[in-house]
Amino acid sequence: MRTRLITLAVGTFAIGIDVLVTASLVAPMSRDLQVSESAAGQLVTVFALSYAILSPLLAALTARMSRKHVLLAALTLFVLGNVATALAPTYALVMASRVVAAAGASLYTPNASAVAAAIAPPESMGRAIATVMGGLTVATALGVPIGSFIGGTMNWRATMWLVAALGAIALVGVTRAIPHIQLPIPTKLRDRLAPLGDRRVVAALALAMLVFSSFYTLYTYLGPVLNPATGGNATKLSVLLCVYGSMAVVGTTIGGKLADTRDPRKVRFTALACFAAVLAMVPVGRHWFIGALVWVALLGVPSVIQYVSHLKLLVELVPQATPLLLGLNASAQYLGMGIGGAVGGAALGAWGPSSLGWISTTFLLAAVVLALAALRHPASFPQSTAPEAASVRGRSAMPG
Repeated sequence: MRTRLITLAVGTFAIGIDVLVTASLVAPMSRDLQVSESAAGQLVTVFALSYAILSPLLAALTARMSRKHVLLAALTLFVLGNVATALAPTYALVMASRVVAAAGASLYTPNASAVAAAIAPPESMGRAIATVMGGLTVATALGVPIGSFIGGTMNWRATMWLVAALGAIALVGVTRAIPHIQLPIPTKLRDRLAPLGDRRVVAALALAMLVFSSFYTLYTYLGPVLNPATGGNATKLSVLLCVYGSMAVVGTTIGGKLADTRDPRKVRFTALACFAAVLAMVPVGRHWFIGALVWVALLGVPSVIQYVSHLKLLVELVPQATPLLLGLNASAQYLGMGIGGAVGGAALGAWGPSSLGWISTTFLLAAVVLALAALRHPASFPQSTAPEAASVRGRSAMPG
């Protein structure tokens, strides 16, 4: 099982770099494409909104397919989209290529998480999901700083070639390691959206959207925000991203264990509260390099711990509909990314980078309120179930 989980994580690693590295390439992309930094940041918004819209549509179209075939199709689209981005000569074509890459990502990530939940024993489900989603955090620890350094010192297009190559490696890995798995997924789009009639699901999706709106309001423009600390130096920014990513990897490990051994609702609320407190400190940490190092290190752990617990709560809410709920959650979080990128870009142009910290914190405080409501009124929100209940997951046609 471990080999399969790591194979799936390679794909999320490639996607994680693609999603996150654009934030550190805003300046070189704006210069090369002859647009403003705010406009370059909107490439993140386009990717995110395309993901949010396409995820349920493509999932419905591929519902009858083996999950392995879906993962392979997703990675093929993802690689082609990034090759197109690397070759595109204009801003408009770059934007169009981001839609193609987003289509592949929107198919891959929720299905990779669903397969991880299906192949793991009930008592290890949180850690299995954390392993696959750990590809995203390892991307922030290693891939994003490397991609940022390449983009800052060589060319941002070289970073896109790196992402395409990693996607191709993941494609080969899935071909060899992942078995054919059929999961019970509704084929009609109407049926796939049916859980939106459950207020517990709506509350969980709203929380995910708020968290990602908060994070990407700031992270998309992290280069300009931390410019006083880095002096615009690409190497210093890469170091900060590496520190954040390394602490996020630590958070993934801790988060997986806590999700399996503690009440995920309490873990999520506590982590979100700590996350909000750290975000509120950005005005203090952005003006000198050591302060920025401490700030990004503190940011990395709670931001990931809350996410692992949130995913486990979703899986346990309706165990027989894991792929569906994870797909809707992915749409919600990428919608949040799009909102964050758009709001952050508007604020950056209107009030400058110093405004992004308090806007980001405001979004997250709203998520903290929802998490608190889940603690006080558990019957109305996703909550942890016993391992026996969590084991009711579709895993037909899976070889032993």
